[in-house]
Amino acid sequence: MKIVRITLLIAFILCLINLFAFAAPQTMTGTVTDTMCGKKHMISGKTDADCTRECMKSKGDWTYGLIVGDKVYSLAGDAQQLDAAAGKRVKVTGEVNGNKIAVKSITPVQ
Repeated sequence: MKIVRITLLIAFILCLINLFAFAAPQTMTGTVTDTMCGKKHMISGKTDADCTRECMKSKGDWTYGLIVGDKVYSLAGDAQQLDAAAGKRVKVTGEVNGNKIAVKSITPVQ
């Protein structure tokens, strides 16, 4: 009886893991930035897009980011596509894991 309970518990845990591992992509709308500056860009005299590109050229631990409300998500995806979207309002579709988004697609918002 005890082995049956343990087996059922393990099966239940594996099912939960599969649910989280195969989460459906989400779509979020926000502005592309870098995770160094986030919402407040620090290079004076430059546009948000130019500041984002300058920060991404420097060698730091930051990535492209997406500002959604008060939160900044880290973006993982095609660097050229993200660079082209720097400073722009976009719709990003991808898999969200905490504060990170694995970008599947990115489209401009008019």
